Amino acid sequence: MPATIYSGVFPIAPTPFAVSGDLDLDGQRRVLDCMIDRGVDGICILANYSEQFLLSDDERNTLLDLCLAHVAGRVPAIVTISHFSTRIAVARAKRAKATGAKMLMMMPPYHGASLRAVEGAILEYFKAVAEAARIPIIVQDAPLSGTSLSVPFLAQLAREVPLVAYFKIEVAGTASKLRALIEAGGRAIAGPFDGEESITLMADLDAGATGTMPSAMFPNLINPVVQLHRAGKRSEAADAFAHILPLINYENRQCGLQGTKIVMAKGGVIKSDAVRHTLAPCIPRPGSGCWSCAGN
Repeated sequence: MPATIYSGVFPIAPTPFAVSGDLDLDGQRRVLDCMIDRGVDGICILANYSEQFLLSDDERNTLLDLCLAHVAGRVPAIVTISHFSTRIAVARAKRAKATGAKMLMMMPPYHGASLRAVEGAILEYFKAVAEAARIPIIVQDAPLSGTSLSVPFLAQLAREVPLVAYFKIEVAGTASKLRALIEAGGRAIAGPFDGEESITLMADLDAGATGTMPSAMFPNLINPVVQLHRAGKRSEAADAFAHILPLINYENRQCGLQGTKIVMAKGGVIKSDAVRHTLAPCIPRPGSGCWSCAGN
């Protein structure tokens, strides 16, 4: 188990773009400051909600250097390094660690609709990254990869690769899977986290989750839920969660990753809520920025 145990609210930093589609580097710095000012326990960069799949390798490196330099250790930084190639994932891991990352996030290797790795290859993939980087790894168990990661396999991964001690579970039945993973993995599971914008946070905390990885839309409102639950004040935590759940549902089901950008643009943190093509922007409504998000 890692010496330092991370828990709490670790949101995904969005990547702001100018209307032209270019990186907005000054906006990226303001995004990070905004997140830290809202009391996050850590920040994850270059994740799916950061539109990592629309960035060139040079842009990834630019953002890695900028974000880690600007965060400057104020909070722990998680860097997503997912790639189908073990060789490239290892290179990304080494660079992330050298730049100051405290943890790496990885999905299992996948490419396209049907190209997947078998369990043995997945185990070697995580083992190679752990040996190269020597910092904790959080496994992202998400439908996007199309890879079924069973509880016995995840527990085996945690036991055989001790740096793989964190798990972001965001599949159907997250609470049940978290509970089963904690039971199967025991002390090897240092950080059971949920994701998916914290849409099932109360059930997941009840199941034993110690952290959550939502978007950066309102981590300051999610944090009290986690803190109250941790303090044994479940009823108060449930009330706090009920207050924000309608907006989480809007984000999760209607806006997707642009929701955070719309809120940040309206608040003056970034200049544009643009997403990169081939992502489609929210459908406009006369007099507002987005039919599903504006004004909420």
